[in-house]
Amino acid sequence: MSKTTRRTFLKTATVASAGYFVAAGSRQALSRSPNEKPNVACIGVGGKGGSDSSNASKFGNVIAICDVDRGTLESKGKAEGFQTAEQFTDYRELFAKHGKNIQIATISTPDHMHAPATLEAMRLGISCYTQKPLTRTIYEARLLAKVAKETGVCTQMGNQGTALDSSREAIAQLQSGVLGPVKEVYVWSNRPVWAQGPDRRMTMEKFAEQAKKENPEQAERIVEAKKKEVERALERLDWQNWLGVAPKREYWPGLYHSFQWRGWWDFGSGALGDMACHQVTVPFAACGLRDPSSVVAKTTGHDYDSFPASSIIEFEFPETPERPAFKFWWYDRKGNKPPQEVFSKWGIENVSNSGAMIVGEKGAFYSSDDYCGKYELKGVEKVKVDFESAENKGNNDLNNMYELFRAVAAGDPKICVSNFIDRAGPLTETILLGNLAVWAAATGGANGEMGDWGEKVQWDAKNLKVTNLASLKTPHVADLVKPTYPQGYRLD
Repeated sequence: MSKTTRRTFLKTATVASAGYFVAAGSRQALSRSPNEKPNVACIGVGGKGGSDSSNASKFGNVIAICDVDRGTLESKGKAEGFQTAEQFTDYRELFAKHGKNIQIATISTPDHMHAPATLEAMRLGISCYTQKPLTRTIYEARLLAKVAKETGVCTQMGNQGTALDSSREAIAQLQSGVLGPVKEVYVWSNRPVWAQGPDRRMTMEKFAEQAKKENPEQAERIVEAKKKEVERALERLDWQNWLGVAPKREYWPGLYHSFQWRGWWDFGSGALGDMACHQVTVPFAACGLRDPSSVVAKTTGHDYDSFPASSIIEFEFPETPERPAFKFWWYDRKGNKPPQEVFSKWGIENVSNSGAMIVGEKGAFYSSDDYCGKYELKGVEKVKVDFESAENKGNNDLNNMYELFRAVAAGDPKICVSNFIDRAGPLTETILLGNLAVWAAATGGANGEMGDWGEKVQWDAKNLKVTNLASLKTPHVADLVKPTYPQGYRLD
């Protein structure tokens, strides 16, 4: 475990942060010998962070690992490739001690901590592999792209489907104009596979009240047992660092850590944020899904704390010199799909549980999985196209990671297809706009059914502004655009 004390860290963090941009200047366009492995730090080593850190260890020398869960941290530290890595529960302490010696960082935390950790790394001149969605809020996505450009570091988002040849070929096919002008885009997902929906927050006070109602004779014993369970969990979990930039709230076993955080507004980005960075990659790159002008949604209802169980979102894209105006539709929850006639017109009857459909004037594109691992063109034939394959290291997850290491070795951020500037940042901005509409559609229908359409959010993408904010009745919409970080964390 780290011997850096919190008191020592707090004394030095401000001084260290003042030199971030200075340090970055000498490390732009880093070029290394092909035989020299870069030093790596891994922030978040459980869940997807388990595979991200393992993948990074195949190409780099992991010198430090960080996770707020000490059980997860210590388990990873025993694995091959991690036994000499110093262990931390606070990534800021890790960077304060090792930042000057790290070339690459993987960031695989809950969504709300992607931006804080990635910003700190890039400002130290460290290249970053950050999980999807790139950020929890739109402004953070714009800022990560800006800082990546300023520092010259190499960046890659963890949407591993980007490294599939089928995905890259599909983009090239669509960019050739084989479908003709795009008319509509549809994407649907079987997520969430975690809990979402209103009235789920639990506290000890609420638990005690329920226990008194349900079992008054045993209520005191039940509450004391739960208190001990919480105390045991917090002995191994650094809850304050888990919360990070999020508002304070009481820890509750199984409700947030280690997987259910995805369904909470403060920590995750719902089914849309979780899967759209995968599923929308091909339509985004091929059809120009940048700078939507408005977004509106209908949902099964939420309480501004937990995401709804299901939603439908309509994005409007204005005409540009490159493409006509069209709409993009998003559907989440298993069985919640576009109308069957959208598919039947093209001879598709057994629609996949997750997928994407692009309808053009001449034909249609249909992908039946999350990453565009396979696709079909309907009504038109494929044309001959050229595209650059990812270097094959065994699977698309490894290939996507290796692309970052290859970029760092070459000193060329453009090698990374899902870099923050050209792909990951703008893609994440578009996707997260949908959650503004979900926020503004809090009223669901009866018995868990879809409610009516919520308030439409008009959007100025260039300036990241809700242009009709003053007329919206929904509160706090702007808070989903740009967050406020507490003391100890740096946004701007």
